[in-house]
Amino acid sequence: MRQLLTTALLLVLLSSSIATRANGITAGQRKAPAHRFRIRTITAGVNLESTSDLKTIESAIEFLQRTRKKFEDAGYEIQTVRIATQPLAQYLNGKSRTDAIADLKRIDNVLSEKNVILSIGPVITADRYDPEFAAWAAQLVQQTKNISFSVTVASERGVHTQTAITAAETIVALSKASPGGEANFRFAAAANVTPGPFFPVAYHRGPAGFTLGLETPPLLKQAFEGAKDVRDAQDRLFKLLEFELGPVERIAEQISRAEDREYYGIDASPAPSKDASIGAAIEALSHAPFGASSTLMACAAITEVLKSLKIKLVGYSGLMLPVLEDPVLATRAAENRYTVRELLLYSSVCGTGLDVVPLPGDTSVKDLTALITDVAALSYKLRKPLSARLFLIPGKKAGDRAEFSNPFLTGSVVMKLE
Repeated sequence: MRQLLTTALLLVLLSSSIATRANGITAGQRKAPAHRFRIRTITAGVNLESTSDLKTIESAIEFLQRTRKKFEDAGYEIQTVRIATQPLAQYLNGKSRTDAIADLKRIDNVLSEKNVILSIGPVITADRYDPEFAAWAAQLVQQTKNISFSVTVASERGVHTQTAITAAETIVALSKASPGGEANFRFAAAANVTPGPFFPVAYHRGPAGFTLGLETPPLLKQAFEGAKDVRDAQDRLFKLLEFELGPVERIAEQISRAEDREYYGIDASPAPSKDASIGAAIEALSHAPFGASSTLMACAAITEVLKSLKIKLVGYSGLMLPVLEDPVLATRAAENRYTVRELLLYSSVCGTGLDVVPLPGDTSVKDLTALITDVAALSYKLRKPLSARLFLIPGKKAGDRAEFSNPFLTGSVVMKLE
């Protein structure tokens, strides 16, 4: 009898060992639990000595690789790792922008090998018209793959009307510099944007450090489903985010101490993706299609919670509504349920402004400038960070279908500017 029991026990243990190995876990190992949201980005903030400062770039990449592993070991999925520098003009050191492109290409080659993306910050920060900038921007995006940049169109001094013209010319030039106008994915007009992790407006200020950006729409949707009313939904969301994001911050603080790099905080904006829709979360709160009455209320309610979180906040930390990155927003645009002007209205109570908005390919510089200055004026009046990342789709007019090769973009229709 004892021999039969021993044999049976051995068979159970063997079966358990085989099942464990079949699941990719060897004896003595356990996978960290998967989480219900992604970390969209770990962004290292650095100060380059010059455009040829590869040593600082390589050191930041090594830091990002170690940091990524720590979060992955804790069960978090990391979508991207990024580097943000101080504004480009601060490390040109007398070199012209045109001459700096050769250096930026060398940096880009290093980044591409390691699957890291870079933001060189706002290239123009003063209010000035630069007739050469659009051509330089087109050259940059054609000769690099992983570099993003912006210009500043509003600050505490007011609306930068001349830079807005430069931004509009750049958007037109970039729409012609790549298939489908996708180069505009890497450029934006930034208004009162503070340092943070989200591209293309990211930049760095202060000692070397890092920030985190999140992809949390599934958490929002979970909090809203079954809520009795808006206040109950807000309470549920606050408690859920505090519970889920606290451990993220504790890991970041541990990394900061171990690496001797400043932890600047989390941009709590719930960045969406193709399988994590902020549009779906908003509809779960408003109980109506995005763009219907109550959409503004839902945007304001979510933003109120995000701003009240007790974690260290950086960047926008508001609601993102990127039309071409979110399948529900893209679908509602195709259904003509909201306009560009309504997106601007929603920006008054939420986060990023006008983000990856598809516009007719023949949109004029004059009309783009007017739209950009509206975003800038709203940002200046409300003292909040906003940006305009506008997609002119070559050869397309309002109502035409637009599809993209970029894996982060989803198809939709071209929207009317007015």
